[in-house]
Amino acid sequence: MLFAGFGWWGRRPGVMALGLVPAALVGIVLVGLLITLAAFLPGLADATTPFADSWPPALSSAFRIAVGTAFFAGALFLCAITFTALTLMVGEPFYDRVWRSVENGLGGSVPDQPYGFWRAAGDGARLIARGILVALLAGLLGLIPVVGAVAGTVVGTLLTGWLLADELCSRALTARGLDRAARRTLLRAHRGRALGFGVATQLCFLVPLGAVAVMPAAVAGSTMLARALVGESDGLARPVDPSVTSVELSRDRPADPRSAAR
Repeated sequence: MLFAGFGWWGRRPGVMALGLVPAALVGIVLVGLLITLAAFLPGLADATTPFADSWPPALSSAFRIAVGTAFFAGALFLCAITFTALTLMVGEPFYDRVWRSVENGLGGSVPDQPYGFWRAAGDGARLIARGILVALLAGLLGLIPVVGAVAGTVVGTLLTGWLLADELCSRALTARGLDRAARRTLLRAHRGRALGFGVATQLCFLVPLGAVAVMPAAVAGSTMLARALVGESDGLARPVDPSVTSVELSRDRPADPRSAAR
């Protein structure tokens, strides 16, 4: 769905270009913070590991490099989540236009359940709080000898991808009347698709300038994903009962007359 979101540039380039503005502003701030962290990383690693002063120099240096790497890896995961939360909050009017353009372009009426700035701010704050936990977990896993770097990276990427999928789909699903619990139930029922979308987005965010370039496509793609999960990918938009699963919705969808004719 992320790649389908990139395809929206060909259909609504003006609307998609607007989505670059808040992404660029937030991206500049976060890149500056990452550069600052990198500059102070050696001192931070030394300050947090005073017990290693009495170790052999080679062992002490190796351990502190591992600690610094774990700090920076955790910061990267946290930045990906913080970037998404802040960009969606700051760029609420811009991404609302992207969302509406996808809903209109794919057919059916645009769901009218309000989302708004304050809901975006609340969702963003919760996302950042969960992102801090993911960053801490990834950092702690990174301290495990030999396998820590790989384990921390894999777990951090998967958990961050899941959080991104949840946050990016929240607008389209909330507009269909699904509250937070119902959204997560729906995403868990389609864990593979949601995780694939979120991880792909997360990996793109790790590419230099990737987060800025990908954000409009991620909003468009998440709208398409949300429509597919509730059975509206064919353009037959309709209100969704939060107590009904997407599997039940799929069973209730009207048959395609062309298929019946065949």
